[in-house]
Amino acid sequence: MEETEDNPLAIRLEQLILGAERQYTPFQAARSAGVSMELASRFWRAMGFADIGQARALTEADVLALRRLAGLVEAGLLSEPMAVQVARSTGQTTARLADWQIEGFLEGLTEPPEPGMTRTEVAYPLVQLLLPELQEFLVYVWRRQLAAAAGRVIQTQDDEEMVDRRLAVGFADLVGFTRLTRRLEEEELGELVEAFETTAADLVAARGGRLIKTLGDEVLYAADDAGTAAEIGLRMIETLASDETMPELRVGIAFGTVTTRMGDVFGTTVNLASRLTSIAPKDAVLVDEAFAAELMRSGDAPESEAEAAAAEKEGAEPSHPYRFALQPMWQRPVRGLGVVEPWLLTRRPG
Repeated sequence: MEETEDNPLAIRLEQLILGAERQYTPFQAARSAGVSMELASRFWRAMGFADIGQARALTEADVLALRRLAGLVEAGLLSEPMAVQVARSTGQTTARLADWQIEGFLEGLTEPPEPGMTRTEVAYPLVQLLLPELQEFLVYVWRRQLAAAAGRVIQTQDDEEMVDRRLAVGFADLVGFTRLTRRLEEEELGELVEAFETTAADLVAARGGRLIKTLGDEVLYAADDAGTAAEIGLRMIETLASDETMPELRVGIAFGTVTTRMGDVFGTTVNLASRLTSIAPKDAVLVDEAFAAELMRSGDAPESEAEAAAAEKEGAEPSHPYRFALQPMWQRPVRGLGVVEPWLLTRRPG
């Protein structure tokens, strides 16, 4: 706010995006919305916005947003803590989206075409054209994602499973990324990370998984069944191995009960997948014992590789063709989780 107060063009751009002029102090906005200043501050901070004292910086849209959230609480549709969570999850998600659109999208399109023009002067007409289209697209994608998430919840077995679910969770980690940060220029490093994240996101989505989050050199994904998670992990390694510009990849996957909160996943299963990733060989997938058992139960991998190979040699056709092979590795202690037995996951020939 302080950065735009003395910049008329920046204020014009803000008014264009918000669709209204600054009109209220936080106290006035809270009073107009019919909520306490304390609750208004909680909502405001949860959305990711800094305290602004009593500066006149809020608009009619801010009042309407407070009124809507408070109305959901008053109607009993949301508890107050849940309304704060709604504000926080929406704020965190859209903050990252907004940063990306401004830094990665608008900056590349707002190079001044003529000497003497400021970036804001170029950005204003561009935002004016893009804003309604981007808004419609955002709502469309959100509705699509909401429908998919609702479908997954409806298919759960009971109320407890809606929060604590049995999922396959996988981490994929670029090998030697720290060394790359010292060797590559910032722009090259940024392009590599973007290519990795884009490739991983496309593969996860195409195979029916869900990308939980990206951490630069690492991605976290989840899938409802072990077979989907296994296919995603192997596809990632195969795809990146064919790209000479990419470093090696290692993947760790675990299966078990997972707690979900605000689009993220937590619990021992997630921690185990992370630990498996850290000990996985280059361009390889390590899975835990529960994940291996789940692949065997679903018929995606044989219980005995030797017996499966012998049956294939004799020409016997399995009732369900095996897609994956599992090789038990040496048991080893894993920090914080005791002794685990990792399994090496590979794709079966043919």
